[in-house]
Amino acid sequence: MVTTHNLGYPRIGRRRELKFVLESYWQGDIDQQSLEDKAFELKNQQWQAQSTLDWIPVGNFSFYDHVLDTSLMLGNLPDRVDSSLNTLDQYFQAARGRSSNTLHQTSSIAAAEMTKWFDTNYHYLVPEFDTNTQFELHADSYLSQVKEALANDFNVKPVLIGPVSYLWLGKTKDGSDPLALLNQLLPVYEQLLIELSQLGIEWVQMDEPILSTELTYEWQHALTQAYFSFNKAPVKLLLANYFGSLKENLNLACDLATAGLHIDAINARDEVSKVIDWLPCHKILSIGVIDGRNIWKTDLVKTLDWLEPIYQRLNNRLWLAPSCSLQHVPVDLVQETALEPEVKSWLAFADQKIEELNLLASALNDGREAVATELALHDLSIQQRQYSSRVHDASVKTRLATFLNDQGKRKSAYHTRVKHHQSLFNLPSFPTTTIGSFPQTPDIRQLRHQYKQQQISTAEYEEQLKQHIHFAIHQQETIGLDVLVHGEAERNDMVEYFGEQLQGYVFSQFGWVQSYGSRCVKPPIIYGDISRPNAMTVKWATYAQSLTQKPVKGMLTGPVTMLNWSFVRNDQPRSETCLQLALAIRDEVLDLEDAGIEIIQIDEAALREGLPLRKQEWQSYLDWAVRSFRISANAVKDSTQIHTHMCYSEFNDIIDAITQMDADVITIETSRSDMELLDVFNSFDYPNEIGPGVYDIHSPNIPSVSQITYLMEKAAKRIPAERLWVNPDCGLKTRQWHEVKPALEAMIQAARHLRMTQSVQD
Repeated sequence: MVTTHNLGYPRIGRRRELKFVLESYWQGDIDQQSLEDKAFELKNQQWQAQSTLDWIPVGNFSFYDHVLDTSLMLGNLPDRVDSSLNTLDQYFQAARGRSSNTLHQTSSIAAAEMTKWFDTNYHYLVPEFDTNTQFELHADSYLSQVKEALANDFNVKPVLIGPVSYLWLGKTKDGSDPLALLNQLLPVYEQLLIELSQLGIEWVQMDEPILSTELTYEWQHALTQAYFSFNKAPVKLLLANYFGSLKENLNLACDLATAGLHIDAINARDEVSKVIDWLPCHKILSIGVIDGRNIWKTDLVKTLDWLEPIYQRLNNRLWLAPSCSLQHVPVDLVQETALEPEVKSWLAFADQKIEELNLLASALNDGREAVATELALHDLSIQQRQYSSRVHDASVKTRLATFLNDQGKRKSAYHTRVKHHQSLFNLPSFPTTTIGSFPQTPDIRQLRHQYKQQQISTAEYEEQLKQHIHFAIHQQETIGLDVLVHGEAERNDMVEYFGEQLQGYVFSQFGWVQSYGSRCVKPPIIYGDISRPNAMTVKWATYAQSLTQKPVKGMLTGPVTMLNWSFVRNDQPRSETCLQLALAIRDEVLDLEDAGIEIIQIDEAALREGLPLRKQEWQSYLDWAVRSFRISANAVKDSTQIHTHMCYSEFNDIIDAITQMDADVITIETSRSDMELLDVFNSFDYPNEIGPGVYDIHSPNIPSVSQITYLMEKAAKRIPAERLWVNPDCGLKTRQWHEVKPALEAMIQAARHLRMTQSVQD
């Protein structure tokens, strides 16, 4: 019989219950017991949703991030965390810089660095190591999840981040080798495996996603060493790899001392036969046959055609699962009562993917005739999508096919353009700006809700939006910023707002996925060819510009980010969809310029996260990603200044590609990494302007003038001062005005201090 299991499940709840209870705790509105009670309720709902499977994952529920959970379990929170706090508040302080807004106000610290989880839009908290790092098991919270699930009679498969991937995900603060810590880390894992066995656990899922990356001999050897040390563990280990192919790590993965191997057949189907040939006959093989990162229905008939010979060969050794954890997709399609029925029939969220998995297992175990009706209905929707006239637009394809490469180039080089900008804008040295959004206050959210519910007219809605824009402009002028933004009060999300106005997109009501902590996003769904029927931002940008003599940036989301932060159609190459988006954004850029907007920011926050996991495949992606940005941005006059923003990405190794984008100004995140991301400029002469983010907007901490000055002085050692901007590291929509105003005032004071210092030096 085929065994079914899951690698992970969305932890935020069907209606983002985790988000709201976390924020209530941080605000001091509820106590820890209330938070834990809600968590217990959510965990049970999630286990119940997976109870039709043979094994369900346990231990992957998290209050903030599963990597941070692992750091806590291993006794590896940063030393700066306040040890006088209880364990939960130490955890939140490491994640946010502060445990709550009411507790220990004076104990704010620098939050842990945050970056993207492989090539996803999920952010994890980077483990910190040095030569003095010591590990010690603190598994009470983790084991309590396992005990809770066992007490409710669920078939439990605990999930852990493998020890080698954990070290690989972290950073050493003193330049030491993280692998030097492996020998002291392994006994802690061994102790945990023993404690799990004492609870009656049979299988433990050990995630080692680094097997989809290019590993040096040292890291490959570390995997061999780690799993050899676990060889006598009193539990069976399922080694789980996902997000890509194994390639040169294939033999290693098969040979490691584990009882089973999970591979991602969505991204590496061609490797399955090789794995079957190489995998020892006593090991089980788990195949990820359901896409854990996208929301399209699985073609079950084609999948069965492929799986049936494999099942005949492996029989009881075959396990079926999604390709990766389902935390990357929304919870339940049943809630989507407003989705267009035809498009809805093409989709599968987490709960529906579990149903698909069970259908595949039933067809293999009992024959297709046992589920013939279900398979026929499923296949009908697959065929309808393939031939739907809604999906294909001949005019979009014709425009893309006739677009010329030189239409993606600026008319003049940067050194010519910058002279126009200096004359036109007359900005001071160290000019100040923000990344685009200002606080999404309850009033703003209520306004948008009333408009969507048709409780107010379009005229009333737009008049009140103008009041919020007026307020944002006034605040910026009072604070003293040099380049202003309209604040984005009309935008629910930087991708969804644009997608709502483009052909080829559709939107869910409750399709939320976790980005980090309590931050959730609702990715739009690209189902067809993309075009822009009407201008999307011009009236708001021009209204804001009418209120001030200072320049106001037009704010757009770039094509690569629109792509990477959406659920993308899987019936054509991603590169083609991205180029369609680029043409749509290009039309908006030209309309903004024609309307008199002289600075336009095109955010590409997700540029790096689209990189393939293997460097040998990077160039192909970067070629079409950079081309897409250039198509969107570079039709403007020399006098128009183009900005772009990238957040929470290690971009040092793609600096050449960023240079090729040829934006006049790039703004980036550098505050959590203490300007570490600027190290590349010690050896690379970046030709254009750059705004290193000088304070962490994801933390409630208010930066001091001295902190900002210190960071900018570090930046000035790498980049000429005349090419430096001063800005936060990301948009401010998640913060509150009482946090934003003093932080920006400190930023302005720091910029003025830098100008005075520069003047004295000159």
